[in-house]
Amino acid sequence: MILKAALVRLTPEDRLVLEARLRAPTTEQRDVLRARIVLLADEGRSTRSIAKVVGVMPRTVSLWRGRYARDGLAGLAGKPLPGAKPKYDAQTGRRILAALDRPPPAGFARWTGSLIAAELGDVHEQQVWRFLRAQKIDLVGRKSWCESKDPEFVAKAADIVGLYLAPPENAVVICVDEKPSIQALERAQGYLKLPNGRALTGQSHDYKRHGTTTLFAAFDVASGKVTAAHTKRRRRVEFLDFMDEVVGGYPGQELHVVLDNLNTHKKNDPWLEAHPNVTFHFTPTSASWLNQVEVWFSILQGKSLKGASFTSVQQLKKHIDDFIAAYNANSKPFSWTKTKVHQRAVKGRRISSL
Repeated sequence: MILKAALVRLTPEDRLVLEARLRAPTTEQRDVLRARIVLLADEGRSTRSIAKVVGVMPRTVSLWRGRYARDGLAGLAGKPLPGAKPKYDAQTGRRILAALDRPPPAGFARWTGSLIAAELGDVHEQQVWRFLRAQKIDLVGRKSWCESKDPEFVAKAADIVGLYLAPPENAVVICVDEKPSIQALERAQGYLKLPNGRALTGQSHDYKRHGTTTLFAAFDVASGKVTAAHTKRRRRVEFLDFMDEVVGGYPGQELHVVLDNLNTHKKNDPWLEAHPNVTFHFTPTSASWLNQVEVWFSILQGKSLKGASFTSVQQLKKHIDDFIAAYNANSKPFSWTKTKVHQRAVKGRRISSL
């Protein structure tokens, strides 16, 4: 039995919409086909003649003229296909994170997408990478951290921060530390012009060693000025000699000295008894970043030492002294704004629990 074709009668509004679809260059071809079928059906043409004109099977024409007859323009919209069931779910992501919490396979320093896929067995490598990108997990990037386990962290940190933000009246706060084994390296350096015309500054890979020096430095928190001395070693005797020099620069003044926990900085009671105007304040263990002279050492490294070449230790010492003289001529105190210092534990902060 041959079914009777659905009767199509276009309203003026629907006709305008379908004709606009035919003219628009951005209309998808499937929508153009459906519009042509309905417009031809409205002219009274048979299903077979329409199929011949548009180049499709008659059952396709019957489908779309029937949908329009029942549902109007809404019937011409494609219905979502069920598709295949997703292969990976939220549990897959949790398994990937759990793998990252475990040590990598023997002989490997870190996890990679292929290693994780091999570990899980039933997850494709590309799915691993897709999930990691979605979670913003970088397997290549590295960041180091230092976790203080000092039981007196809060008291020591509060003491140091208090000296920075509200120093005792008529007292001087200085931060002291040493930068050991600064190498006098001789390298060929200068500008290199590349074939594309670009000029880059750089240095050769090869170098000659001409010895080392240890730099003791004292940073005045109030003025930003630096006092420094060069030594061959950094024993207790060199440290106390430098402290004698620092104290000599502040005659009759009360000094509060911020130090880290190096063994040569401690057990100096006889020297402190001989200098009652000096008080040592020690940063918490593994928290030398509280010492402002460490910031100055970073400035010295970046602006003076990095990329420089020296033919002798004496040239290295003079180079550092010249930088200190230039720095002190325009010195400014650091703006310490951190009023709260937290002892944050790193242990136990696993990716799978974030």
